[in-house]
Amino acid sequence: MEILQFLADGFLIAFQPLNFALIIFGCTVGLFIGAMPGLGSVNGVAILLPMTFLVPPTSAIIFLGALYYGAMYGGAISSIMLGIPGASTAVATTFDGRPLALQGKADTALVAAASASFVGGTISVILFTAFAPPLAEAALAFGPPEEFALMMLAFATFIGLGGDDIPKTFFSIFIGLMFSAVGLDIISGNPRLIFFDLPGFYHGINFLVLAIGIYGIGEMLWTIETSKGDVIISQAKISLRGILRAIGELRHSIHTMLMGSFLGYFVGILPAAGATPGSLMAYGVAKTMSKDPDSYGKGNVDGVVAPEAANNAASTGSMLPMLTLGIPGSPTTAILLGGMVIWGLEPGPMLFVNNTEFVWGLIASLYAANLFALLINLAFIPAFLMVLRMPFTILAPIIFILCIVGGYAPTKDMHDVWLMLIFGVVGYFMRKLDYPLAPAVLAIVLGPLAESSVRQSLIMSHGSFAIFVDRPISAVIMGIAVLLFVLPIIKIMRKRREEP
Repeated sequence: MEILQFLADGFLIAFQPLNFALIIFGCTVGLFIGAMPGLGSVNGVAILLPMTFLVPPTSAIIFLGALYYGAMYGGAISSIMLGIPGASTAVATTFDGRPLALQGKADTALVAAASASFVGGTISVILFTAFAPPLAEAALAFGPPEEFALMMLAFATFIGLGGDDIPKTFFSIFIGLMFSAVGLDIISGNPRLIFFDLPGFYHGINFLVLAIGIYGIGEMLWTIETSKGDVIISQAKISLRGILRAIGELRHSIHTMLMGSFLGYFVGILPAAGATPGSLMAYGVAKTMSKDPDSYGKGNVDGVVAPEAANNAASTGSMLPMLTLGIPGSPTTAILLGGMVIWGLEPGPMLFVNNTEFVWGLIASLYAANLFALLINLAFIPAFLMVLRMPFTILAPIIFILCIVGGYAPTKDMHDVWLMLIFGVVGYFMRKLDYPLAPAVLAIVLGPLAESSVRQSLIMSHGSFAIFVDRPISAVIMGIAVLLFVLPIIKIMRKRREEP
């Protein structure tokens, strides 16, 4: 009952005129920041953080929290409408969201993304409200061995993303892992894989550069070739009845939403994990559990629902270690943590005791931000669909310019723009030769996380790999990962044996 009293006080704070206006403004601005390729929640929060010094700390965190939520909703928009991930958290949404848009079902994809985001955000905020302290302690039980086991579990789901051609899937994963190793060694600091001694490779290969190149430039080249000059982008129409029909059809995806929400929240509370691994893992698990896995990548609504529920749940989950332990759960919460320090607040367990107005005002505002982000998103769907009604001769140059801006924005380095164009050509040839793109893109995301956790684990154990099976949590997760690696291979062998 004490929690309910605190939450009621938080709603009184969140619905003060200034804070309420900041929630709506933050959700709206975040929606468009998330939809712009190359920006995303990290850059949005970083750019607008100085503006928050004009208002009290509670109003500032409410605004930035709403901005964070809006950006998580907005990331799906460019993924679905243009095939360009708005941010790394929305790359998995591209796999099925873009095919749905090309089939004239962009309205269904957008409604599914918005609804799944709302469900993921709501479940995660409820979990945040009810179980903040114990969940923070559980997250601390995850050391480097457990994090590596979790990454192996994610890699195991990749096998299902590549279809039945296991060798091509492994090749795609290894290419992604190789690109993820480019740059400076995380322990010795020595340069490695610096191709042609170009200085631009010293900062590594940015994930968005690869994703935008493959899914933006590569898909555009593929569309131009396969259409033979006659490109029909989409015939999607929008109406209130259509939105209600799309929401009604989502009842078949409720179990996928729940899976994505709980998985995303759990991954989000792990320090330094964030929403990107959560959304990718949710997509892989959804495909593995599906009765029709072959439909994924071709326009399956569950392929939009799973990552969108997961990335919104993870965005809330990543705030938990920030508030309770002072450990940022994602790059965006690392910026929020810096803002809290500047505002004179000390994150940690005592924050819930000494600054109850701040904490519970933020938690209550997340409920409101989640609702308003949904309503604003649904209200703007007609405007988003207007993009698809543009002739491809106009849309293609716009996509190309957005890709260039998205490739330049993260590092402000022209080296990344040229690299993105090369990846676009590579993505086109991989598509032409029927190599799966998703495992390569996902491997470059999780590669650095897996490398740092395995090397830290081996330093802890003085080089012994037994550390991954000696610890109960990592042993269980490793066992599940091995099972997921083996099952697709057994299924394929059985299928070939049954063939005449």
